[in-house]
Amino acid sequence: MSTGQRSLPLKLETDMEQVCAVGESPEEKASCTTNRKEGEENPPGSSDVAENPSEVEENSKLSLISWNVDGLDGEEQPERARGLCSYLTLHSPDVVFLQELIPPYSRFMKKRLADNYTFIEGGKEGYFIGMMLKKSRITLLDSEIVDYPTTRMMRNLLVAQVLFKGQKLCLMTSHLESCKPNAAERMRQLRLVMKRMTEAPDDVTVLFGGDANLRDSEVARVGLPDCVCDVWEQLGKPENCRYTWDTTINTNREIQFKCQLRFDRLYLRRASKDGVPQLEPDSMTLIGLEKLKCGCFTSDHWGILCTFSAE
Repeated sequence: MSTGQRSLPLKLETDMEQVCAVGESPEEKASCTTNRKEGEENPPGSSDVAENPSEVEENSKLSLISWNVDGLDGEEQPERARGLCSYLTLHSPDVVFLQELIPPYSRFMKKRLADNYTFIEGGKEGYFIGMMLKKSRITLLDSEIVDYPTTRMMRNLLVAQVLFKGQKLCLMTSHLESCKPNAAERMRQLRLVMKRMTEAPDDVTVLFGGDANLRDSEVARVGLPDCVCDVWEQLGKPENCRYTWDTTINTNREIQFKCQLRFDRLYLRRASKDGVPQLEPDSMTLIGLEKLKCGCFTSDHWGILCTFSAE
């Protein structure tokens, strides 16, 4: 969720640049990782996966994180940026979709993660969307930015053509129009996304993820094409992943009313050509549920971590 017109405070720019310049100590890195209980197993993608007997199986799966990182919120922002990098390092996803990036935030992440990830951005000023592709697993073929003709906010669609283990994927992320009064524009944007998904070649698997700001009634009015599925629904609507913007738990924003909404969504259009492997949703969980040492959550949104198997 975003107001769309907030500006970056000068102090925040200064703080972030200082953090980028001085780096962080091992103690700071440790304080911003998730608070896993002693003896709890590391999740797939953590630094200890190489010792896991199921390493081969896990490496055959595509892992993806989609997250609105709320870069426009200046509260404890450098610490939250560290927390985000720690989550990404911990889970080591193949693909990352990010929304509400800001320039100093993006520079901060590149300083720490550019050795392992290719960065693609949907803008350079204000706030924007971005993708991160793990260099050792994802080959970038091409990318483009698709403008929404009638948006009133800084919104567009970022599209990347990639290869994953020889399989053609079309990856898409966006931050659809925010706020309930902008439902008509948001639905126009969703129709454009669905059009792009359905028009992809039949030997290509298409994955869209992002902060869609959607209400279920809006999706029903637009209607999903028969070839497109909502990944959360495909996995049986797991209750623990239902709400990605939950002000009953997340205290980053001072919001008087309490609500639970599934703003962040993943959509899949499988390849239909004979002989092309089918990418199937395998698991989904929310991340960012733990407060950082600074007392804030990494974002006002939870992140979505999803894995897919090629069948």
